[in-house]
Amino acid sequence: MKALHVITGLGVGGAEQQLRLLLRHLPVDCDVVTLTNPGPVADGLSADGVRVVHLGMGGNRDLTALPRLARLIRAGGYGLVHTHLYRACLYGRLAARLAGVRAVVATEHSLGETQMEGRPLTPGVRALYLAGERLGSATVAVSPAVAGRLRRWGVPASRIEVVPNGIDLARFRFDPRRRHHTRRRLGLPDDAFVVGGIGRLAPGKRFDVLVRALSRLPGDCWLMLVGGGPQEHVLRRTAREAGVADRVLFTGERPYLPGDCPGPDLPSLACAMDVLASPSREEAFGLAAVEGLASGLPVLYASCPALEDLPPHTAPAARRVRGGDGEFARALAEVHAAGPGPRTAPEAARRYCITRSASRLMDVYATALAQPSLSPAPQGVSSA
Repeated sequence: MKALHVITGLGVGGAEQQLRLLLRHLPVDCDVVTLTNPGPVADGLSADGVRVVHLGMGGNRDLTALPRLARLIRAGGYGLVHTHLYRACLYGRLAARLAGVRAVVATEHSLGETQMEGRPLTPGVRALYLAGERLGSATVAVSPAVAGRLRRWGVPASRIEVVPNGIDLARFRFDPRRRHHTRRRLGLPDDAFVVGGIGRLAPGKRFDVLVRALSRLPGDCWLMLVGGGPQEHVLRRTAREAGVADRVLFTGERPYLPGDCPGPDLPSLACAMDVLASPSREEAFGLAAVEGLASGLPVLYASCPALEDLPPHTAPAARRVRGGDGEFARALAEVHAAGPGPRTAPEAARRYCITRSASRLMDVYATALAQPSLSPAPQGVSSA
């Protein structure tokens, strides 16, 4: 079988890096189309031997992208199309239908209670999403929490499959030599207590909570924020106002795998941390928290469906924190006072091994391919 993955962009982001990791473990001949932004992850995919095509879409309403994508799908002879992220799911499902592909799968990576990929869930966004969803064979939810949200929206349960995000456990395994090297490279003192935050620097992630919490902690505590985004200048200002600017380190976007761009990769940065904190109140999965656990870190989180769906004993070093900077400061102070523990991955992290996720996705593909052919594309739309 030959499959095509369609994604909105290939900058350094959770869904984008998850796609690259997944393609390393899927026993399928896969190509990738990015509608926009062929960033560092596109380079990484190409280095892995994956054919990547940039469609050059001009914006959300660039309808010329639809027939171009349909022609590309038809010419490629793909038996299955798999779409990722909101815009790619809308255009990719319809283009696949126009091209006559019978198996169309979409992964919902970022559906929260009130927003999707940072956009508010207005009635219009929801209606357009549901209209596009009906054009596919199955919708993959990255957690039972996302599956529940889809059902409440009106997506039939029979069309929803849960395939959690996966991680490469070996890459995140703690290595004290890598910890020392990464800290030295970043200018972090060996004896510093480093609080880590991983994710897009956007308001919904609430990293300002960690900046203000740092001001309540002892002077040997640092904050390392891994990611890029529109709120970086706000967070820098908050750090200055809180008097901790000299103890907040912004690493920028960091790749999951080495070589995508210069500097330490994400697993190396996790090795350099002492605790992972995720103050976001609304997550679809909580990949950063699971990555922290895979590196043997204690994890403090406000929302993490990946852990909330598991028995507590599978992640004994993970703790849910409700509230703002005061509550996070107290929780971080307790971790600091307890001192370092063993840096081994708990059962929860092992449950999200990427090979298990790839195997479950192959089951979804097999079911989609076994379904009857899709009905013809809607009248009035042409792929010519």
